[in-house]
Amino acid sequence: MRKLLLLLAFFSVSIIHAQNRISDHNQIGWFSTTITPAISNKVSGHIEYQWRRDNFIKDWQQSLLRVGVNYKFHPQVTAHIGYAWIETYPYGEYALSGVPKQFPEHRIYEQLVVNSPVGKVNLMHRLRLEQRWLGRLHSMASEGADEYIYLNRARYMPRVDIPIGNKWFAAAYDEIFIGFGKNVGENVFDQNRIGLMIGYKANNNFRVEGGFLNQTVQLGREINNRNVYQYNNGFIINTYFNF
Repeated sequence: MRKLLLLLAFFSVSIIHAQNRISDHNQIGWFSTTITPAISNKVSGHIEYQWRRDNFIKDWQQSLLRVGVNYKFHPQVTAHIGYAWIETYPYGEYALSGVPKQFPEHRIYEQLVVNSPVGKVNLMHRLRLEQRWLGRLHSMASEGADEYIYLNRARYMPRVDIPIGNKWFAAAYDEIFIGFGKNVGENVFDQNRIGLMIGYKANNNFRVEGGFLNQTVQLGREINNRNVYQYNNGFIINTYFNF
């Protein structure tokens, strides 16, 4: 009886919490290209651009450019440091920003990637720390960022790659984003991404993958004293070039 009462209490709290949410559903399409030029046996560059769209491909969601440097400590362990420039656009019913206009973000980040092959299957763990400067607009009359707010964020992503024959593979990942620091708002849980993909590896220099993407985002602010969650579903296509 005690366990039953605890279970009923848990579901009651969950229902009340869900009722205090505002949900925003969007259809997204993400396209990315990553180029990794070798500098030495252990050092390589990183150039990445992501073209993120709302309404699958019709409207802007986000533009993201990353540049960085990789250092391979071990055949299975790689460290990375980089810079990202992001432009986020108003999309969906509830914009990420309180002023529904395009806003910039500058980001420095550090990450560690560990590969754990098990036979032909590869399990990858990626831990990333981000130092973010988000542009804030004070009004619709603002032509650009009126100020920048500093935020911290941690990200962890496990990913599994399973070969299908010589050239094809299946992949799945789940990435969690956690905000922290004095300026974090409602979104200590910032977002979660789930990807299910099929890929083709032509050779060691080129591969492409695509499939389903689910993105859950919590806004950093409340609307009418309620948390806002975006539930974004769509597709993703990634291309990789290694030189």
